Amino acid sequence: MATLKPFAALRPKPEPAGRVCELPYDVMSSEEARAMAAGNPLSFLHVSKPEIDLPAGTDVHAPEVYAKGKQNLQSLIAQGALRQDGQPCFYLYRQIMGKHAQVGFVAVASCEEYLSGVIKKHELTRPDKEDDRVRHIETLNSQTGPVFLAYRAQAALDDFIAKKITEHPDVDVTAKDGVRHTSWVVNDAAQIKFVENEFARIPALYIADGHHRSAAAARVFQSRKGAGNSGYFLSVIFPHNQMQILPYNRVLKDLNGLSPEQLMEKLDGVFIIKTPGAAAPARKHELGFYLQGQWRTLNFRPRFAATTDAIEKLDVTLLQKYVLDPIFGIADPRTSTRINFVGGIRGTVELEKLVNSGAYACAFSMFPTSIEDLMEIADAGGIMPPKSTWFEPKLRDAMFCHMI
Repeated sequence: MATLKPFAALRPKPEPAGRVCELPYDVMSSEEARAMAAGNPLSFLHVSKPEIDLPAGTDVHAPEVYAKGKQNLQSLIAQGALRQDGQPCFYLYRQIMGKHAQVGFVAVASCEEYLSGVIKKHELTRPDKEDDRVRHIETLNSQTGPVFLAYRAQAALDDFIAKKITEHPDVDVTAKDGVRHTSWVVNDAAQIKFVENEFARIPALYIADGHHRSAAAARVFQSRKGAGNSGYFLSVIFPHNQMQILPYNRVLKDLNGLSPEQLMEKLDGVFIIKTPGAAAPARKHELGFYLQGQWRTLNFRPRFAATTDAIEKLDVTLLQKYVLDPIFGIADPRTSTRINFVGGIRGTVELEKLVNSGAYACAFSMFPTSIEDLMEIADAGGIMPPKSTWFEPKLRDAMFCHMI
């Protein structure tokens, strides 16, 4: 059963919150972060991407980078832009992106339950990325980026959320990208107990986004032997039926020596092809394919998708197994320099732009992986192929920090 605990969050005052809160550290380059934070000393990018305050070209893993992040965090606290609550609380965090809205609980989750599998994973992690987050947490004595978790929706918690968000919010800001971020404080003892008890009946939580953050938190917990607040990690936990997963599209740099005609002949053996087609697929096992200025709709021939295995029936698996490896010669998409991945937030227009520029030869637009598929695979202890999911909207760093 899942253990969620209230905590005394370090978070922005309502007035400067719009200037403080920022996108996660791992969705932008150092150069992009430097431009985004320019002229804004309150930007949390000075904490999450502190290399922006050091000379260009500084090794982002150098000790002085982490030390600068600690200094910048302490400066935001000293200025009063960030303040810590006086008692442990739960929080609600709502995001509105266009017509999509999602509301999750902000809490700390158990590192022990992460290690034991109550909190389920679906991705492999890279040691270098884990090491980076460990050093960031250790130096700052804080978890500044939340892990994005999901739980199977439960009526009593749905009702609690629906009632709570009718109250006046504590922070309510709209970011430059148009996404609205709103938070409420849950500090009533009876309400805190209710939330704890309801989650204690939920058998599992699922990592949607933040595998490296949670793995790093667990390593700090082990090295500190649970001292202080290191036994728990910062999380935002959403009901599964509110999650929005966008596709993770593929662009390829060449046709592996094939002519366009030869390539289409090979693809015809795998797909039922409609020309012209739609840029965005409409259903599972359907893809969009962009080549030489034209979109085609590709549907996997039934024999290729005829499997009940949760991983094998994913479109990203089918594409890799029957197209990218045997036709394009891309055996390992994690290491190949001939393929790149484009988050669905950029749309199919970005795929057209990349191919039309000549930098890439063709593109595949994917139908989004479902949250149900993710949970089924995680329940079975499986690992999804790389770049299977793109969650939107992204949680904003600095809305909540956990001091350990």
